[in-house]
Amino acid sequence: MTDRVDQPPEQVHELAGRRAAARKANDYATADQLRDQITELGWLVTDTPSGYDLVRATGDSPPGPSADQVWPDPAAIPAAGQQDGRVATVALLIDGWPDDLRGCVAALLEHAPPGVVISALDVGNTDSAGDVIEEIAARHPGRIETRHVAASPGWSASRNALLRADPGLVHVIMETSTILTGDAITPLLTAVGVDGVVAAGWRGVDPDADLRGFHDAGPGQVTALLGYLLAVRAGVAQEAGGFPAKARFYRNADLEFSLTLGSSGRLVVPAEPLPARQTRHRGYHDTDPEYRDRESLRNYRRVLELLRARQGESTAGS
Repeated sequence: MTDRVDQPPEQVHELAGRRAAARKANDYATADQLRDQITELGWLVTDTPSGYDLVRATGDSPPGPSADQVWPDPAAIPAAGQQDGRVATVALLIDGWPDDLRGCVAALLEHAPPGVVISALDVGNTDSAGDVIEEIAARHPGRIETRHVAASPGWSASRNALLRADPGLVHVIMETSTILTGDAITPLLTAVGVDGVVAAGWRGVDPDADLRGFHDAGPGQVTALLGYLLAVRAGVAQEAGGFPAKARFYRNADLEFSLTLGSSGRLVVPAEPLPARQTRHRGYHDTDPEYRDRESLRNYRRVLELLRARQGESTAGS
């Protein structure tokens, strides 16, 4: 994706080898740190079936989103200009697992209504998933936008890049573990179009009475929406500050995001069940458990702070 200028030094190869070993051991926190070190040394590392590939990072400013450009991190991706009249944008974050990606995108292309654009952000071309989305996009011109970053500081930074780059009115957040079995997008867009509703999702939750956890809720108004599949008014999400800046990992960060939206309007789950199913959620099941649990707890502590603050406001106002 970037031109090879010269051969990487031994130090960079050594870091890349250690990163490959860390990924094989499911130590993704260490792998991310090593990828950052490689990037700081001026190289981009991508995963391949045989191991890894290294290319020199260019120092030039990117001319704009293009399929063959790799940005160093999500913050470098330009924001959208004026709205382009699209119905909605389905934002996919790609971090490997190409077979899951193929299934998710194939179902979207089959069932999403006309005028809906898929916006995909690939992180590091892990397991060549970035190449896969390029291949699919080439076969469906105008339906898929692709962007690539060499590395990312985490889930929130990548999600915010997708939000900033969205020129549409409705931003649909979707995980590649979610597979549409019919048109699940239109009911969400219809729900978001109702006055006072700022976001609508496939699955909603309400907090337990002791605020120690959440339970499934809906249909109807809910306290928070899960990030497997949800639609939000893009302007509202941007005005609320986007996705929580401190969230490196996705789990519970979708709850925090929802709670910040809740102060701007209602969050709802449509009355009729949406035609969708969930496959193995790789971000949870195939992530290093120690890293997953540590980051999930950090996110949940902020969720509890928001809930308690809201409860305090409610008590004060009664």
